[in-house]
Amino acid sequence: MTAARNLLTFVSSAVRSPGVIGAVAPSGRALSDLLASVAPAHGPATVVELGPGTGVVSEALRRHLSPEARHVAVELDRSMVALLRRSLPWLEVVPGDAKDLQKLLADIGITTVDAIVSGLPWTLFSREAQCAIMEQVNRVLVPGGVFTTFAYAHVKNLPTQRRFRDLLEQSFDEVAVTPVVWRNFPPAIAYQCRNT
Repeated sequence: MTAARNLLTFVSSAVRSPGVIGAVAPSGRALSDLLASVAPAHGPATVVELGPGTGVVSEALRRHLSPEARHVAVELDRSMVALLRRSLPWLEVVPGDAKDLQKLLADIGITTVDAIVSGLPWTLFSREAQCAIMEQVNRVLVPGGVFTTFAYAHVKNLPTQRRFRDLLEQSFDEVAVTPVVWRNFPPAIAYQCRNT
């Protein structure tokens, strides 16, 4: 019943706010585990999720992170915030816009983070919004920290996706593209980005 309720919340939020909820379905286990794999597995790391949706990547991060880690999820959609607080009470959910990331984190005592995992619908955002969020990401990410996000494989060569890939290349010293995760619907790739 919980999975059905989560899916219903996801779909209703996506229909109500297609510019905020850009995925066609919550990420599958294989993609969620891939996204979570970039976070430090040991020690008191601080990891931030942008756009956690129904929390499937949050659960993958919980499996991956050590008990000492701090895991914060920044979510704009009010229905998703309520769902996350109800279904994942261990997750530190911060309502707000990723364009205000540095302030949102400062308000809860965080100045730097070790990894950022994003489920945001990048290609639905304007170039200005993409740049504003990426600037915030780079302000809080520690040197050597990792930023990861995903794109559906069938759109990776479209102009909007190529422009986003260009922004990643401009924003980070290293951008690695994973093989296609075929066990996701739709199949997806992940970008794993670092500054040295």
